[in-house]
Amino acid sequence: MLAAMRLALGAALLVAAPAFAFDANGVGLGASEREVRTAFPSAHCKPLDWSSRAADRRCDDGRVAFSGARARITFYLKADRVQAFDLRFDVRDLDRLREQLRRRYGTPLAEATEVVGRAGDGERRVFKMRWEKGADRAVLSAPLGRKRGTLEVWRGDFQEEIYRVR
Repeated sequence: MLAAMRLALGAALLVAAPAFAFDANGVGLGASEREVRTAFPSAHCKPLDWSSRAADRRCDDGRVAFSGARARITFYLKADRVQAFDLRFDVRDLDRLREQLRRRYGTPLAEATEVVGRAGDGERRVFKMRWEKGADRAVLSAPLGRKRGTLEVWRGDFQEEIYRVR
């Protein structure tokens, strides 16, 4: 009886767990273009305008609700699988997104406000959070006092390869 209860509890936890390490409204790394279009019906998908080993298509949506914030998102796909996505949001929503991402992605590996530039020479402050799960990465970056922040999520060497000129 106890073994059956443990098995049922384990199955319930698997069902409740997210399908992807990092996702945007249920669409994560490894999802298909069809899944992107289902979750984001107003997304416009097209081939990349440049040649890259990291991706061959992109899907853009400028009217997204993510964790209660309005945002824009771009998914990058290679062989019909999401390799990365980039979410742009209004920095006014930073506190809400930080808390939601902690719940959704877990405790970040790093969280800090970095000071960029020299004192008295236009010093900028940038809030950052970083997660890693296997080969998957996520970085939230929000320049404080500016308008837009980003959440970048990618797999493997996507960041190095996407704009590499060959």
